[in-house]
Amino acid sequence: MSERFELVEDYELEPVPESKRKGWVKLSIVWMGGIVALSAIVLGGTLGAGMPFGQAILASFLGSFILAVISALCCVVGARTGISTPLVSKFALGNYGSYAVSVIIAISLFGWFGVQLDLFGASLHHVLQNGLNISISPLFLVLIGGLLMTTTAFIGYKAIEKLSLLAVPLLGLLLTFSLIRVMSEKTFSGMSLAPIEGEAITFGAAVSLIIGSLAIGAIIGPDISRYARSTKDAIISSFIGYFMGFSIVLIIAITLAKATAQVDIVEIMLGLGWGTAALLVLILAQWTTNDNNLYSSALGFAVIFPNIPKSILTIGAGTIGTAMAVFGIYDNFIPFLNFLSAFIPPIGGIYVADYMIHRNKYDYKKLNKTKNIEIVGMGVWFISSFFAFMTTPAPTGFGLLSLTGAPGLDAFLIAFLLQLILGRLFKNTKEDPNTLLKVEGGTIE
Repeated sequence: MSERFELVEDYELEPVPESKRKGWVKLSIVWMGGIVALSAIVLGGTLGAGMPFGQAILASFLGSFILAVISALCCVVGARTGISTPLVSKFALGNYGSYAVSVIIAISLFGWFGVQLDLFGASLHHVLQNGLNISISPLFLVLIGGLLMTTTAFIGYKAIEKLSLLAVPLLGLLLTFSLIRVMSEKTFSGMSLAPIEGEAITFGAAVSLIIGSLAIGAIIGPDISRYARSTKDAIISSFIGYFMGFSIVLIIAITLAKATAQVDIVEIMLGLGWGTAALLVLILAQWTTNDNNLYSSALGFAVIFPNIPKSILTIGAGTIGTAMAVFGIYDNFIPFLNFLSAFIPPIGGIYVADYMIHRNKYDYKKLNKTKNIEIVGMGVWFISSFFAFMTTPAPTGFGLLSLTGAPGLDAFLIAFLLQLILGRLFKNTKEDPNTLLKVEGGTIE
């Protein structure tokens, strides 16, 4: 393979070769690059503003731990198969089900790429104007951001890893020194341990916010863990990224909000005297998160359009997403994205449970022998997605009932349990070779 194609080779339709697999250290950095962003810091500030200090800390640990467990379960499947989430779903949902998964993941993450890109442009405009007294149109900054994010997603995992290796340590140092500075001036007893301002947040609502903020990222874990050298590396990196990385960022943001009585992270950083450089680090962290959205979206598109290189699909998706952000189309698109996002958490529960029951069939060599439709998996997906809308508050859902308080977690658990029960019930039928509908050269045997 030439160097030019080696640069963008990302094994989107085949297993990642063993020679390209990574250990848990590099995987953890990639996870933290995708998880730790401006939005995570804003969430921490929101928790600090609306909750007592102790409850906010406990909610951060609990929510992050649940996310780590979900991610680890999903990532084990990715590490052992070496393939992306849309391909993994073929075993549990069938060929047509996999196409549906690919469409939903691709459009949903492609959409959130545009939403986050719009936030990137607005944030960078604010930083430059207030920090350096430079006024650049947010639309121009959106174009620049779209180009940069599309470039790293175009190259694939290799570029995302390199960018994360730069951004994560910088953000870690910034948050650590910010915490040291505020704590050198205040003690815990001197901080505002009660809610700061605005509407109070209950403990259950806080855990739900934390889980909901990254539930989709945990479900599509195979997109990253397919590069894991072993299941151990996949599990360790999931816990370091979600439980350690995410919870620590939330706790630091909560502490900064309590110590400064400020919620706006930009105002906090300027108040600490860090200046524009610190704010640019925050913007860099936003870049490392949003290129992950486009990357996973392109993996979904690659299954839908297998004859078009992922690199070309990435450029197309990045261009359209950037254009939509420039023209402000996403203002009316977010309700649709929230609607689509409700379909994703059950997918993880289904393929994790199905893998536990039918581990032997999760082999890339058997991918061309999958059924067109897995009746059990598709039925479970329909039921658990409907349940997700029942537990999701209006206007996205019906808000008629609640199980855990986190609709994404509710859907994952319902899908996992149903698939586990029904999958075992029909196991003998599914494993009988005479009942398999095999796709061979476009015909069904």
